[in-house]
Amino acid sequence: MANASLLSVRDLTVKFPRIEPVRNLSFDVSEGETLAIVGESGSGKSLTALALMRLLPKAAQITSGRIDFSGRDLLKLDDRSIRSLRGKEIAMIFQEPMTSLNPVLTIGRQITESLRLHEGLSAKAARLRAIELLDLVRIPAPHKRIDDYPHQLSGGMRQRVMIAIAVACRPRLLIADEPTTALDVTIQAQVLDLLDRLRRELSMALILITHDLGIVTQWADNVVVMYAGRKVEQALPEALFADPLHPYTRGLLNASPRLKDDYHYTDGPLTEIPGSIVSAIGENGCPFAPRCPIVRSGCRTRVPDLLVPAEDRLVACPVIFAEGERHVAARGL
Repeated sequence: MANASLLSVRDLTVKFPRIEPVRNLSFDVSEGETLAIVGESGSGKSLTALALMRLLPKAAQITSGRIDFSGRDLLKLDDRSIRSLRGKEIAMIFQEPMTSLNPVLTIGRQITESLRLHEGLSAKAARLRAIELLDLVRIPAPHKRIDDYPHQLSGGMRQRVMIAIAVACRPRLLIADEPTTALDVTIQAQVLDLLDRLRRELSMALILITHDLGIVTQWADNVVVMYAGRKVEQALPEALFADPLHPYTRGLLNASPRLKDDYHYTDGPLTEIPGSIVSAIGENGCPFAPRCPIVRSGCRTRVPDLLVPAEDRLVACPVIFAEGERHVAARGL
């Protein structure tokens, strides 16, 4: 893992009318690092990714914060400048490849569009490069498959095409939003292995967005856990799995099967987190309080600060330290 910070997000808040689905979110991604952002549907993960790409819906706006990418604040760039970055230096793999790919264009046409726009390649050179990219993501017989339409490919192959499009211009940062959704366990592991291999071969950073903590053990260098738009815990994966601190993180782990090296999930019962993710409207106190097994009266009146129980560790839950067993300090991240 490289040391230099490539992306630095500080106090990012995204607002819709009457709600703030992302609030005061901060994190860093180093060059060559894989950061996993984990949480249930509705926790703000995908909106965070769209904010980084400057692709938020019209009803949404960023009301505060900074997004520094390689020394540039992306929130201050004009539309032309952000378009020149998008796809070239920062790329994203969107959810549901069948709906993300254009059904009336061949996969070759969809790959070459980015190459011709950002790299200025001729039609012939772009096609040759597209065949190389299909081979890179392990599409069999790429010189034939390049003329296929999305409906002619399996779900796993469509996902590989999405990856080929995303890495076509060798971006410095790749955002993968639920890249294994609707894929069987063997294909999931293959896609994650592919992303990790491309990260290393292309020397790019990777943000892996997922609802499943069980899949990040083998691939993430750092993990951010989000709940109701806020970061509730951050840790190295080994520490997070060995000693989850926030009650929500513990709940996610208990509800997530673990993926083993042989591409099979571990056996054992799973435990559901009671209730559902709360709305951001009129929030008082800790957003997880209505579902928390260790909730105290004070949890319902004050949003908890992020505490630092150890190096490379952040957690937004003072209750677990109430007995003074851990030394903590407040931190504004």
